Amino acid sequence: MSAATQAPATATETDPETLGWMKGFPPAPDRTITFQNGSFRSFPELRWAWSNVRQLVPTVNVWRGAGPASVLPRADHDIGAVASTTMDGRPMTFAKMLEETYADGIAVLHRGKLIYERYFGALKPHKPHIAMSVTKSFTGVLAGTLVKEGKIDPQAPVTDYVPELKASAFGDARVHEVMDMTTGLEYTEVYTDKSSHVWGLRRANGMAPIPPDYDGPTTIFDFLVAQKRQGEHGKAFAYKTVNTDVLAWIIRRASGMTLSDLLSERIWAPMGAEEDAHYHVDRIGTESGGGGLSTTLRDLARFGETMRNHGRFNGRQIVPSQVVEDIARGGDPEKFKPAGYTTLPGASYRNQWWVTHNAHGAYMARGVYGQGIYIDPKAEMVIARYASHPVAGNAANDPVTLPAYMALAKALMAGG
Repeated sequence: MSAATQAPATATETDPETLGWMKGFPPAPDRTITFQNGSFRSFPELRWAWSNVRQLVPTVNVWRGAGPASVLPRADHDIGAVASTTMDGRPMTFAKMLEETYADGIAVLHRGKLIYERYFGALKPHKPHIAMSVTKSFTGVLAGTLVKEGKIDPQAPVTDYVPELKASAFGDARVHEVMDMTTGLEYTEVYTDKSSHVWGLRRANGMAPIPPDYDGPTTIFDFLVAQKRQGEHGKAFAYKTVNTDVLAWIIRRASGMTLSDLLSERIWAPMGAEEDAHYHVDRIGTESGGGGLSTTLRDLARFGETMRNHGRFNGRQIVPSQVVEDIARGGDPEKFKPAGYTTLPGASYRNQWWVTHNAHGAYMARGVYGQGIYIDPKAEMVIARYASHPVAGNAANDPVTLPAYMALAKALMAGG
């Protein structure tokens, strides 16, 4: 096996606590992780970094409000032995799935009760972990809420809200095409290709250092107005984070609020979050609406449970039920198919959520390196998961995680 194809070290071998990353005052030079040299994005350093984003980049708080934390009733149930078979035919258990996919934390709710909660590596119950593109699903819910209130018209041109985008690829796009990622853009999102546009977005949103000879955009807004058109809008789904950042810009204009204040007011405080969340921000303080949110694991689970209950949680209707039901119904699988997600056959994408259209009607929020919320309405189950997998794309996680989730759902429905 060549060095290039060698299997990465296991989760146990790369445990950031064991390896001693950032320990000591100051940490030893070979145990120091920084933003400027990009080491925070390397494996195994990222196993520490994803639980400590605030030590690396500027952030803005999402206040939990002054009220008490909502109760998550517990009914502990060791589900570690629940058996499944991976997509490539290997026997697996739920506990082994967590180890094999570099989980940092997992919380499982069944019928609203926390039945299983585990932490690994650098993550602790009170510590926020970066949600990566799970952030998009929060952005989508905020947008859907403003649509329901009549503050955003999904059929309207994007330029009705953000005229600055007139000369960009979004100049003739409609809001719903941005929400469902069916815009035709030149932008590419290939994490393993250093020339992919996603690295320009990361430099613009503050999650990658600016090289000395760089003369491209250094804020999210500047990056978005420079996007070029390729293909037709509305024809096919293509996963591109710039859509979500445009949607976040529309949300700010329609609400007159920052994303962090809006999330606090509409979801975090009414939900009774246990801890503040935070977004990483660009060089002028703009939140990354496509991937910048960090939350605690339990608060991620609370949001998942809010969605499972059609937007109701903590004794109140937080998200309009129509917004949740529209997401859960899903988008057009025919528009999704050309994207080629082999681990998600028959799936669709709707308002920043991934909809499986499986037998249980499960839908998901998904982020690179293994972040996720998995909502199974039929099994009355919610799984919130944070991770630090060595591979960014979820094609590395799905063959192991998705069969394990379905096996657990069936076991819970059977009373197992």
